[in-house]
Amino acid sequence: MEHLPTVIRAEHRGGYTIELTFSDGLNKPLNFERWLKGAVFEPLKDPAYFGRFFLDGGTVTWPNGADIAPETLYAQARSGEAA
Repeated sequence: MEHLPTVIRAEHRGGYTIELTFSDGLNKPLNFERWLKGAVFEPLKDPAYFGRFFLDGGTVTWPNGADIAPETLYAQARSGEAA
């Protein structure tokens, strides 16, 4: 089974952009605005709340339980689309 890289570091870069570092060394700023759809993500549209993210289970998570799957973040980071 192939090892799925996880997020090991995340730094807010302003707005909805978080610079992510994955366990395989890939480092990329990503704009999370594309994922802020649906009820669980509604609180994240408030910049102050968005900035309250933390790492849990190898991905970026917020206090209300919202998260983005690490494989989704990794695929986006590898696709070359940045912030």
